[in-house]
Amino acid sequence: MTLEEAARAVRARAHAPYSGFKVGAALRAASGAIYAGCNVENASYPEGTCAEAGAIAAMVAAGETEIAEVFVIGDAAEPVAPCGGCRQRLSEFAGPEVPVTMANLAGATRQVTLGELLPGAFARVSLPRG
Repeated sequence: MTLEEAARAVRARAHAPYSGFKVGAALRAASGAIYAGCNVENASYPEGTCAEAGAIAAMVAAGETEIAEVFVIGDAAEPVAPCGGCRQRLSEFAGPEVPVTMANLAGATRQVTLGELLPGAFARVSLPRG
């Protein structure tokens, strides 16, 4: 299964009854394993989770901590980009050179690096005890 196939499949299972905006994300870990996640909304809007966060949680739960590649897909006119919070979450497990492919359901894609999405990311070395 490709990252795109995994992201499309999990997107279909997203829980988005409030916004109707379903998102799927798939990560390839350094091992080559693929982990997927979808957005899960909650009636208390800030308590929902993003697709990228779900995929990261699945990866960490499996014992992995390094992302090699990212794919995000949603139903929008343009390829869907990770939100600001998810860019920061991704940077915890991926270097600035990691490719991030953003896509929409019509097949449009845009690939950038995580560093291009989140220049100057706040990182462990930014902390006092880095």
